[in-house]
Amino acid sequence: MYPDHTPQRTVEVHHPTPIPPPVVHPAPVVPVQPGTVPTVASVVLPDGRVVTGYAIDHPQPQPVTDPPAVSRTAVNVALGGVGFFAVCGGLLLLTSFIAALTAFIGQLIILAAVIFGGWIAVQVLSGSGHQGGTTVNIRRAVFKRNHFHG
Repeated sequence: MYPDHTPQRTVEVHHPTPIPPPVVHPAPVVPVQPGTVPTVASVVLPDGRVVTGYAIDHPQPQPVTDPPAVSRTAVNVALGGVGFFAVCGGLLLLTSFIAALTAFIGQLIILAAVIFGGWIAVQVLSGSGHQGGTTVNIRRAVFKRNHFHG
């Protein structure tokens, strides 16, 4: 498998060493005086091992002695005023939008009326639009009625 000039290597096989199971001893009772915490605490686990560590004092928050700089009532009144003015501004924008939309619709109606009226005027005034109708010469009718003979 290897070329002739490659040296052969030996392979070593390592087998894992099994870890023996821990010996279980009943946990001894460690007497501690009630109400006191030692600086170094030791705990005996059920398998016989002893864990030692330092006791940690939890930081206590500072008590609030100073009242807040601004009263809650003043903050609530200010927020209510900001909300009221925001609603008023929104209503003003809404009414402006409705007025602009109404004006736009009115202009569209006027534009449609102008276009439709122009179309009707072209139909009425164009001479070629009604070839089958009766043509009346007003001058001859007036002359005939008033009996102007020439």
